[in-house]
Amino acid sequence: MEKSHVKTIRFIIELILVVAVAIGAATFLKQYVLSKDIVSGTSMQPTLENGDRLYSIRTLSVKRNAIVVIEAPDRPGQLYIKRVIGLPGDTVESRNGVLYVNGKKQAQPYLQSAFMKSEIKTWADQQNIDPSLIKFTNDFNIATLPATKHKIVPAGQYFVLGDNRLVSHDGRDFGFISKNKIESVVVWRYWPLDQMRFF
Repeated sequence: MEKSHVKTIRFIIELILVVAVAIGAATFLKQYVLSKDIVSGTSMQPTLENGDRLYSIRTLSVKRNAIVVIEAPDRPGQLYIKRVIGLPGDTVESRNGVLYVNGKKQAQPYLQSAFMKSEIKTWADQQNIDPSLIKFTNDFNIATLPATKHKIVPAGQYFVLGDNRLVSHDGRDFGFISKNKIESVVVWRYWPLDQMRFF
């Protein structure tokens, strides 16, 4: 009976330790490595839809075209999900719907033509104006944007845009984002199940 009692106590102690380690590891991962996020709004359409559920990683390096979760610079306590367009030292401009970084034309496969046409038509109908007068991405240059006014993206800063340029509140409005305001880099959409994908 005494040996059995000791074994039971040892088992309980080991179980408590295993559970404590698992909880500690999960807490560490959530706080310092992994983040679960939910898309709110339409600024990243057609790539991300309102209600999409994502996993992002806090420790990944930030690369061009990465989708990132950032602290909203103009709305304390809120988060935005945007795409990194300009890295430190880059020039960024858009002319006639074409994006240029460091003077080179950038492919933007995430801007689907059918989606852009549909959004322009919807926007034009709402504003009661001719769709031909609307650009999906208005011309801009970070050297002359009121929110940026820098020829290049400053050291330790990034320039971000939403994919749905017609409605996105992004770097064109709030300027550059410092590296320490980037919470995480999106790596996986796990919901809806039929739209699951890695980024």
